[in-house]
Amino acid sequence: MRWAAADGWTVTRRYLTHLARQPFQVVMMVAFPILMMLMFGYLLGGGMVVPGGGAYLDFLMPGMFAMTMLFGMSTTMVAVLDDAAKGVTDRFRSLPMAPSAVLVGRSTADMLNSVIGLAAILGCGLVVGWRPHGTVAETVSAIALLLLLRVALLWIGIYLGLVIKTPTMVPLVQTLEFPIGFLSNAFVASSTMPAWLGVAAEWNPLSSTVTAIRDLFGNPGAGGDSWITGHATLMAVVWPLVLLAIFAPLSVRRYRRLSN
Repeated sequence: MRWAAADGWTVTRRYLTHLARQPFQVVMMVAFPILMMLMFGYLLGGGMVVPGGGAYLDFLMPGMFAMTMLFGMSTTMVAVLDDAAKGVTDRFRSLPMAPSAVLVGRSTADMLNSVIGLAAILGCGLVVGWRPHGTVAETVSAIALLLLLRVALLWIGIYLGLVIKTPTMVPLVQTLEFPIGFLSNAFVASSTMPAWLGVAAEWNPLSSTVTAIRDLFGNPGAGGDSWITGHATLMAVVWPLVLLAIFAPLSVRRYRRLSN
């Protein structure tokens, strides 16, 4: 375990070193969610009405925090695919190192990147006037739920990066992030959608996290009558754990079979 941890940290440092040498990637990772927030908050926000009242910006920000976690999925996928395409992954597999080091290093580095991205969007929210109205413990719990969601999405990204054979498939997968994000309550309340579409949006794992953190932050739009909405905090934990239980083993299995 000690050597596995040491090898994992070595691979993590490799990824972080590459990131430090490509600052434009960090800028884009931080800038894109902020641009989305400004577009929806100010360009379109004037026409948005929050059910039950409240400022749309306060309603929007928890959704943007969750979307920032979602957008990181394709970043992970592209990084894993790039290493596999360049033969770096095969080189790692030939070295006398812990087999777990590559996936652990990738996930650790991406989680650190996600913390930076989340901190940036949180700071931007504070600058434009958004405020968490819950206690310190509730605020910390909301951030923990966001990072838990990112862990689950990270392993989905790793799995997709190992499964996809050609870079031409990357835009297709990246495009799918938007339907997943928009088919949720991140931007509009599910109660404003047609009944069948609202049900689908409420059962989107992203919606459970958004609803839970809205409640924890004390922002408007957290209420609802359905079971899934009433148990949003529970499901904000259950959904990521289920996704993690599915895609982490699949990723490990796929990694072991890369040479087959």
